[in-house]
Amino acid sequence: MSIEIKVPAVGESITSGVLSTWHKKNGDFVQDGEPLYALETDKISTDVPAAGSGRLQIQVEAGQEVQIGQVIATLDESAGAKAEPSTAPQPATAAAQKVPAKDAETETGTALSPAVRRIVEEEKVPISKVTGTGKHGQLTKADVVQYLESRSTGAVPKKDLESAAPSAPPQFAPTAMTERRPPVSPEKPVTAERTTRRKMTPLRKKIAAQLVMAQQNAAMLTTFNECDMSAVMKLRAQYQDSFQKRHGVKLGFMSFFIKAAVDALKTVSQMNARIDGDDLVENHYYDIGVALGTERGLVVPVIRDADLKDFATLEKDVAAYATKARDGKLQLDDLMGGVFTITNGGIYGSLLSTPILNPPQSGILGMHKIQSRPVAVGDKIELRPMMYLAVSYDHRVVDGREAVTFLVRVKECIEDPTRLLLQG
Repeated sequence: MSIEIKVPAVGESITSGVLSTWHKKNGDFVQDGEPLYALETDKISTDVPAAGSGRLQIQVEAGQEVQIGQVIATLDESAGAKAEPSTAPQPATAAAQKVPAKDAETETGTALSPAVRRIVEEEKVPISKVTGTGKHGQLTKADVVQYLESRSTGAVPKKDLESAAPSAPPQFAPTAMTERRPPVSPEKPVTAERTTRRKMTPLRKKIAAQLVMAQQNAAMLTTFNECDMSAVMKLRAQYQDSFQKRHGVKLGFMSFFIKAAVDALKTVSQMNARIDGDDLVENHYYDIGVALGTERGLVVPVIRDADLKDFATLEKDVAAYATKARDGKLQLDDLMGGVFTITNGGIYGSLLSTPILNPPQSGILGMHKIQSRPVAVGDKIELRPMMYLAVSYDHRVVDGREAVTFLVRVKECIEDPTRLLLQG
């Protein structure tokens, strides 16, 4: 008996995704609950566990777009756990892999993967002239790309050398995937890639759409200030060891800024509002989004009820989200909602920037690099660790006076962190 592996539903508005990685190889024995593959959508990237145990037969290659509910593999339960010690992949036929009829037979008698078929169709590759190096002589993407390179550089493909029939002079035909530097000489062609073309991931498409929408649909403006980080840095240095020993997490800067943002939102309630059609919706809760950079792109998990949490809980929440984001285990609920966002470009060395709103929110606070600068303290010039702050806001909801008041309040809370404890 075989178990069909289908793409699970990961959200009401999500209809497709990209099967980014298989964690198991074709023919491997899979245990129930093991991470089987990674699914990337326009909102999250998550590992999907196996829905049973058995021998894996992959039907959709990694890198392909798949629909929710689509069958992408099967698990052969009859293989049994006793077959597990045998690690050699079992021969896979077109019938066993449920290859569509149009893909089962080609000019070479082997099946074409979707990626290979796309290149063959776009570049009109005569596949009878391409030597397949894959399993059972199957054509791989590398085989087709190598053939196209040989045409562009004037080299004669292997099958053409074996054929006695004369062939027409080779014509230059760049591939759909890469563009390559012309050869210096026929004896030593240069194959270093100058450009690489690949499809945008759903997450990157979503990020791009959100950024464009934010700029087109909001009257966005940014105001700046700077704050002296001396008090916070002194407090962290004084209590870091005891804090970490007691709570098992380091005392970072983010918890201070989350607390400061919540205090400022309470002071300037207009910043904690959003436009919904013709209505102005005022929020009376404080779910704060924290922007995190990952290899897949920027994600903004939300710290729920930040006003009710202490510094230790906030630091643990941020650390947990960072780990989940790095491992691709963020859930859709982790990213939903949020009334205000904080982003820290300083960890990458940014000295000053204008953060873009995270719709439908009306405000976002940008932290930056801490840099020692000479500042006037009373009648003296002193060297202090300074950070530039930026708050971008939707001018349709927030006036300039309110935005400046908000940022000044954040500055006051950071420069005198006892305000966060005494709410003064």
